[in-house]
Amino acid sequence: METNYRETLQADFDAFDLSEELGFILEEPLTHLPDYYRVWLDLANNLTHLIESRKLRDRVHKMPVLSPHLLSNHRELRLAHLALGFISMGYVWQEGQQAPGQILPKALAWPYWNISRRLGLPPILTYADSVLANWKLKDPTGDMEIGNMDLIFSFPGGESCRGFFMVSLLVEMAASSGITGALEVMHAMKVSDLIGIQKGLIKVTQSLKKMKETFQLMHNHVEPAAFHGTLRIFLSGWRDNPMLPRGVLYEGVSNEPISLSGGSAAQSSSIQCFDALLCVQHEGETGDFLTRMRDYMPPAHRQLIETLSVCRSLRDFVIKSSSSDLYQAYNSCVSALADLRSYHLNTVAKYVIVPGNQVRSMGCPLRGVGSALNTTGTGGSNVMVFLKSVRNTTQKALILERPTTSRETKM
Repeated sequence: METNYRETLQADFDAFDLSEELGFILEEPLTHLPDYYRVWLDLANNLTHLIESRKLRDRVHKMPVLSPHLLSNHRELRLAHLALGFISMGYVWQEGQQAPGQILPKALAWPYWNISRRLGLPPILTYADSVLANWKLKDPTGDMEIGNMDLIFSFPGGESCRGFFMVSLLVEMAASSGITGALEVMHAMKVSDLIGIQKGLIKVTQSLKKMKETFQLMHNHVEPAAFHGTLRIFLSGWRDNPMLPRGVLYEGVSNEPISLSGGSAAQSSSIQCFDALLCVQHEGETGDFLTRMRDYMPPAHRQLIETLSVCRSLRDFVIKSSSSDLYQAYNSCVSALADLRSYHLNTVAKYVIVPGNQVRSMGCPLRGVGSALNTTGTGGSNVMVFLKSVRNTTQKALILERPTTSRETKM
């Protein structure tokens, strides 16, 4: 029985491109490509200096148009997508909000477009790139903890840039056991195994609490002024962005500008999996935005969200079960997700809203994002309205009428 259970879970890990230890994080990302692509890695590895010295655009203009045909496996494609994503963001935002680049040169746009098509990702830096595939261990024999980890590529912002991506990665790592728990709930639901469902929900709840605890590291490793004034613009996309209202033209790919959202936590497959599992139904503009963000996830990760979304309703099952133990496990899980979202809301206020208001009151916008994105998320949403909406909708999933029958009584 245990063997069959492990085989079922392993089949899920393979089908949805998951790791039991790391969840959606890419295991052992590459840091090198075939020598033919050296120019890409040279630029990406020196990106901060090239941006700060205003030399990146000139270097990109001298790049040859390289074919992606020598990229032979998934990890090579992910590293190439990561490198070209960082270069593209640096190219567009090198001059800050005053003069964003409106055309990606063919030497950048054409291979980026083709690599993106092979991966099923959009040609822009996504959360799956900058967080899930942008890490390496300083000591390969050491543990995955923040002191032993570093970024593959970075933007201006120094330690705050490193801290932002590293803490986000560790939050995703904390989610990994919860994703396994969600799979366990999904399979237990198929055979109405109340104990299995309850155990899986407890695992998800513990994972969500660990995610919140890990998220608190952001305050130790990221300075609000550095995040808002330097780093944040390089995460900004070209959809619903007042600085690039028409989008960006991908030379050699399209004759019209293309609008794409920047990377954001809304692109976290983990959080959307928990929503799908717990039957948290986001509607209206918020629901439309979250659904669109799935297009920025690797296809296998997106498929898991969709699989959980069409499963038998866990919330209805809990209500009909009349089990107070199951009710408590479900509500604890929903509460933990709502708590995580409340914490995210407060953190965004500290790192986005407060610094934005300070810049506006001083009347001297910082070189980077300035006032253009004071209330808009890097994905293009009205950030506080969006975060309050997802938090409130999560709370509405709580089951308010408590069943009086415990599992033991029913048995």
